[in-house]
Amino acid sequence: MGAFAESITVEALEADPYPIYARLRAEEPVAWVPAVNCWLVTRAAEVEVVCTKVDQFTAQAPQSPVDISFGGPTLMTMDGPAHLDLRRALDARFRPRVVSTYIDGLVTPIAEEALGRLLAKPGRRAELMQEYFEPISVLSLGKVLGLGHLSAATLQDWFHGLAMGATNFEQDAHKQAISDATAADIDRELRPMMARLQVEPDDSTIASMLTSGCPVGQPRSIDAVMPSLKVILLGGMQEPGHAAGSCLAGLLAHPEQLAWLREHPQRWDDAVHEALRWMAPIGTQQATAVVDVTIGGALIPKGSLVSAVVSSACHDEALFEDPGRFDITRPRQANAAFGYGPHFCAGHQFARDLERIALQSLVEAMPDLALEEPVSFSGWEFRAPTALHVRW
Repeated sequence: MGAFAESITVEALEADPYPIYARLRAEEPVAWVPAVNCWLVTRAAEVEVVCTKVDQFTAQAPQSPVDISFGGPTLMTMDGPAHLDLRRALDARFRPRVVSTYIDGLVTPIAEEALGRLLAKPGRRAELMQEYFEPISVLSLGKVLGLGHLSAATLQDWFHGLAMGATNFEQDAHKQAISDATAADIDRELRPMMARLQVEPDDSTIASMLTSGCPVGQPRSIDAVMPSLKVILLGGMQEPGHAAGSCLAGLLAHPEQLAWLREHPQRWDDAVHEALRWMAPIGTQQATAVVDVTIGGALIPKGSLVSAVVSSACHDEALFEDPGRFDITRPRQANAAFGYGPHFCAGHQFARDLERIALQSLVEAMPDLALEEPVSFSGWEFRAPTALHVRW
């Protein structure tokens, strides 16, 4: 273990992991980091190996904060037939060509309602993370899941609470207690509904997770589905809203790029794509070494917990010129923001389209939109603006 890896703290990662990742990529691309109790793999080539070489690494990670907090295994920590079976249950609503049939009709009214509340504010100022992007994200996913009866405030509380456990690599008792209380609230709210859907399924994603591909009268158990549902509640609600906020922060910090985008609205997809690379909202994919593995100049012992740092892979100098620069005109190429391999995010198209709609609606309605104060970011496992204060 190198002296630098040993010196890394959770606080430094939370504040800004990118300088840390850059040094690790250059000096120690596969490093045991005691502060987070796992190996960090930071170069794109090795990140892809961890995520795709199933003879060396398994997604099963019983030591991971996600499994511990959500009562795993989850979709993200399953392999093989069990993973494929549950993943297929999501295709009914999240396959890209299916998403294209409903996404605008689903998200646009939610965005317009949120936008109307902003435009009605007498001071023409707002904090967009809490007041705009997060509500659109949670309400849109909530409707697809079958949770349209829940308020944005409830869903926002859920994903903030779940995040405490999912990011608790340092095993902080306070963070774990918040996560555990949130998970218990979700269980109390959703288990009765899920029991009904086992018997009388509707067209919701939760019903599909319980019954899709199952023999009639033999649904999946609630215990088998609930951990993965919590992962979707966390990642699926967090990723689009927070990524959209990061995208807008980048655009408002580079007004010439925002002006160009206003003149080329057909390029919103490229703006979203670049923002996901520049400030990946989800930082890692978890894995466990199934054998002793030599990778990136290091020996990872069998059974070790490994974090494939996809946000670092998105800044790998071997793939991206000046990777810390936000540039929506950058030549488009694939990046690791949604992961690699069998666990590539099932909701990637839903997330991209939600971000596009929320951002374009806002920018078109506010031609003089500007930042009220500089934007700071926080988080290494889930990274987003801490706030986005704007005026128009």
